[in-house]
Amino acid sequence: MGRKFSRREFLRLGGAGVAGAALLGGAACTGGAGSLVRREAPEDAMNIILVIVDSLRKDAVGAYGHDRIRTPSIDALTGDSLRFDRFFPESVPTIPARRSIHTGLRSFPFRNWEYEPGDVRVYGWEPIPDGQVTISEVLGDAGFETAIVTDTRHQFEPHMNFMERFHIRRKIEGQEWSEYRPARQADEERVQRYLLDAYRGTHVESKIRQYVANTEGRETEEDWFAPQVFIQAMEVLEELKESRPFFLTVDVFDPHEPWDPPLKYVYLYDDPDYDGIEPITVKYGDAGYLDERLLQRARALYAGETTMMDRWFGEFLNKVDELGLFEETLLIFVSDHGLQLGDYGVVGKVSSRLFPDLMDIPMLIRHPEGKGRGQTTDYFSAFHDIPATIADMLGFEPADQPLDGVSLAPLLEGQRPAAERPYMVSGYDRFVWSRDDRYVYMSENRGENPSLYDLREDPEQRRDISGEKPEVAREIFDRIVEEAGGGPLPRYDI
Repeated sequence: MGRKFSRREFLRLGGAGVAGAALLGGAACTGGAGSLVRREAPEDAMNIILVIVDSLRKDAVGAYGHDRIRTPSIDALTGDSLRFDRFFPESVPTIPARRSIHTGLRSFPFRNWEYEPGDVRVYGWEPIPDGQVTISEVLGDAGFETAIVTDTRHQFEPHMNFMERFHIRRKIEGQEWSEYRPARQADEERVQRYLLDAYRGTHVESKIRQYVANTEGRETEEDWFAPQVFIQAMEVLEELKESRPFFLTVDVFDPHEPWDPPLKYVYLYDDPDYDGIEPITVKYGDAGYLDERLLQRARALYAGETTMMDRWFGEFLNKVDELGLFEETLLIFVSDHGLQLGDYGVVGKVSSRLFPDLMDIPMLIRHPEGKGRGQTTDYFSAFHDIPATIADMLGFEPADQPLDGVSLAPLLEGQRPAAERPYMVSGYDRFVWSRDDRYVYMSENRGENPSLYDLREDPEQRRDISGEKPEVAREIFDRIVEEAGGGPLPRYDI
């Protein structure tokens, strides 16, 4: 990775990543676009609340024109916000995405990645390097009180270098397959209720047993994970209201699987008399092992989990209002990626199938002065733009070597960002993806097995035309490689 910078050196350089500010999609910051450079916060500095939701698809949000899943709280926030219609993951999945969100640097194309035993075997799944400074650290140095509340367990390990970047840290244990309680304590009757034949003897069975053990003893809705996250976030808000300005990150793992919301939420989307197996999680890959009824049930469970998360997000928004913080707080709401539920023949997060169910995600910015309220933008944007935007809006001074992201603040004023971005590029494991106004392209990261879709003729991306237009596919792949710093893109033996 090269030599590590000290905090002082990094702040002077402005935090550019290894690949530099020229990376991907015209991402360089120019003209005050924002850099992680220390300065004292002005007396009237606005607070910042960043809400990260895991696995929330754009078509799961009513305000994006979809009525299949009920999300009244997000919809209400959208009415007060600038809505981003072409916001995409800088990289997938959880950890590469969050590294980009917190540092403003690109995780893709995952150069110099080293797999650590015990971590997830996905390109780019690694800690925030010691030589990279996060937006929370810079705001902390400038006089902000910083806090994070999360149940996203992958950030908990000290070696991942996420939680330690905040003054106040609240973590809710037990999500997914974390070893919170001994798996042998799992209630067998409940395990069998969730255990499809296809899961028996696989890692999915182990995951279910661990999750059942972790969640024994729940009595009221407040004991579920999303409610716990937002309840603790409300408690932290009470603490922070006397410590302004503050930067609060609320990172909620729902609606990531497992999906087991209280049944009142499931009944909104499926027959209350259903008495079959509950597919609360999936085995990533081809959806063929799920018959149509099980797939319908999985979608209902996901929808219920989403609506429960939205309900408690609404409680959190009510607390922000009750404390009189909306008038002095910038609120950013974003998902890290979507989720595949059979729309394109796969379930989970399958890296070779980078379709809208995984890649189209919501992003909202609510300004305390109402800037951008009720408006939409089609500017191509991604995670690494978030720190640049925050820095710009707080008046942080640009540095000689800026971040990889672009400040989106001009969009709130009805203007275009400093850098035009005619397309977006992303990556998931060894696969690459790109979208522009006309085409969506995906392939392995050395060009194998390309797919190309014409959005004008095929907006749902159902007909691969890479064989009909190989020159277009090649041009887009060459563009990806060039902006990733040249080829070949990295491959790892895992």
